[in-house]
Amino acid sequence: MKRTASARWTGDLKSGNGTVSTASGTLANAAYSFHTRFEDGQGTNPEELLAAAHAGCFTMALSAQLAQANLTAESLDTTCAISLEKQPDGFAITSSHLEVKAKIPGATQEAFDKAAQAAKAGCPVSKLYKTNITLNAQLL
Repeated sequence: MKRTASARWTGDLKSGNGTVSTASGTLANAAYSFHTRFEDGQGTNPEELLAAAHAGCFTMALSAQLAQANLTAESLDTTCAISLEKQPDGFAITSSHLEVKAKIPGATQEAFDKAAQAAKAGCPVSKLYKTNITLNAQLL
């Protein structure tokens, strides 16, 4: 299974701009630029898109892990923060931090923690990242 997206860019790094689109049409010419990546400009940036991908993938993986334990979530609310930092050899994504708040009828803390850790390690986006991935999982 392949999923595709495309990007266009015009101009130099600081004054140029671009758009990103997905084949599904969910993103259609979404604006991005130096200002949206490193300042407070209007539009998206690669790290925001990576955070969305990681939050979505982890949440689906957690749902699957819960199902294996015969549990069904009433709600799973996940946020992800991607850190981009300047390194001696340029910029690098240094971490991805997941925060999940879950309502799962009948779940014990132990079962929830086990499912959350398995989802963190097993989701395909986690496997893609070569960075520190942290998780704060809260069972409500």
